[in-house]
Amino acid sequence: MLVLSRRIGEEIVIGDNIRLTVVAVQGNKVRLGISAPDSVEVDRQEIHERRTEYGNKGELRGIYAGAE
Repeated sequence: MLVLSRRIGEEIVIGDNIRLTVVAVQGNKVRLGISAPDSVEVDRQEIHERRTEYGNKGELRGIYAGAE
């Protein structure tokens, strides 16, 4: 695992078309902005695990309303 330090407003670039921007740091929480093409799915880990378990987005709508 690569570990990088960034300050608010600084970015990490992945490949040619994915950017992570540190938006805010409040206590032990870090807010990230993620810019990626529509073809790249970006999820929190717990949502990714649910998608894997249930198979597709349509089956998840009742599980996490408003997350899409």
